[in-house]
Amino acid sequence: MSVRLLHYSDLENGYDDPNRVGRLAGLIAARRTPETVVVGTGDNTAPGVLSMVSEGRQALDFFSAVEPVADTFGNHDFDYGPDAIRDIVAESPQTWVSANVELDGDTFGADVGVVPSTVVDADGTSLGLVGVTEPETASMCPGASDLTFTDPVAAVSDEADALRRRGVDAVVVLSHLGSGDDELARRTDVDAVLGGHVHSKRIDRVDGTILTRPGANGHTLLEIDLGSGTVDAHAVADGPKDEAVEASLVARRDDAGLEEVVGHVATPLVRDREQKGRGECRIGNFIADAYRWAADADAGLQNSGGIREGAALSGAVTVADLVSVVPFDEPVTVTELTGAELRTLCEQADGWRFSALPDRWHAHVSGLAIRQDGDGRITATVDGQPIEDEETYTLATSEYLLYTDHEFPVLDEHHRVDRLDTQYEVIAEYARERGIDPEIEGRIRRVAAESPERPVGESVD
Repeated sequence: MSVRLLHYSDLENGYDDPNRVGRLAGLIAARRTPETVVVGTGDNTAPGVLSMVSEGRQALDFFSAVEPVADTFGNHDFDYGPDAIRDIVAESPQTWVSANVELDGDTFGADVGVVPSTVVDADGTSLGLVGVTEPETASMCPGASDLTFTDPVAAVSDEADALRRRGVDAVVVLSHLGSGDDELARRTDVDAVLGGHVHSKRIDRVDGTILTRPGANGHTLLEIDLGSGTVDAHAVADGPKDEAVEASLVARRDDAGLEEVVGHVATPLVRDREQKGRGECRIGNFIADAYRWAADADAGLQNSGGIREGAALSGAVTVADLVSVVPFDEPVTVTELTGAELRTLCEQADGWRFSALPDRWHAHVSGLAIRQDGDGRITATVDGQPIEDEETYTLATSEYLLYTDHEFPVLDEHHRVDRLDTQYEVIAEYARERGIDPEIEGRIRRVAAESPERPVGESVD
């Protein structure tokens, strides 16, 4: 079998660096041969600055140049609702495969060509491709709330069996499940699971099945040889550039009107994966402070996963820079919680105890001080005072957290009392009025941690 797969995924904020996406397109063109199949595995339209202002349509510049063979849906591909992604599907050159996303009992997007699986010929080799999406997407993304996400293992099993009956030489899953890829490998008859969703790179085997993830934002292109089982990782920064793709994205950025400088940063604000997920950090404090300030609330909350990774903010900071930090078309929401609910929310911030982000801390707060003792017990104060169970407190946070039960399940829509501007607009106004100079203040403290393996934040004693 001579089939080679070129695998990209989770381009997300990568579009906000036109040079990088231009090089990804150029690298794909350079590595392409008659036996090559180019595929994506979701979140290749959103989120990001250009994504938000064009509702994901900036991806068409890349798709049109690269002409992938197939792609599947990631959770963020539904950020702007089913109609927006359906329109992108209708205009893009690749086949979209989706075996576990349904609308009213039918394959979502069937009317614009979405199919559960497809068969492609690669220089005489018959390859079956099937796509699946994280089942929690409906609760993670308000734009997907009307869709049904079925069991991905059952969906892949059915499609793989049907493809084998058609006589394909190999079956490959295009997966946006993240950690669920291992279960697919163990429980289904497939040759490879090309994954996404989780932003760390992976090259592995489980029960003889090849598993890959290229990581996020278009830094890496993976090349999988199904015959030999070898996987090569190509650095996009070293690749040739598709000048036309770069130029089209630059033009979109120039037309977006997001280059206003709203503040300056003397000490760079880091927003990498480790920083934002290990406890208190300056970028998290800045965002949570902005929410609380805009709402005049008792507390502010930003979930760690909602802070997108990217270059540190340094020097002059533009509106576009702030959009890239929280690139979601969602308002800041003002909620009312009882003291008992607020205490529960503080407990749910610890990913060590809750399954949303295991081994991580996934909250950044303002107005709150949270302490975790060695036995895991969490105590919290508001404005330096103990939380009173029967008191009512106001909390400003992302609208997203009211819809998902994936994080902070204590929050629900019934807690909402007001909506403010879009997240980035609130942060930009705060930067104009108050500047950008957050500090570490001991808002999140862990004392006598249970295990030396537990991650720590900047503020940990």
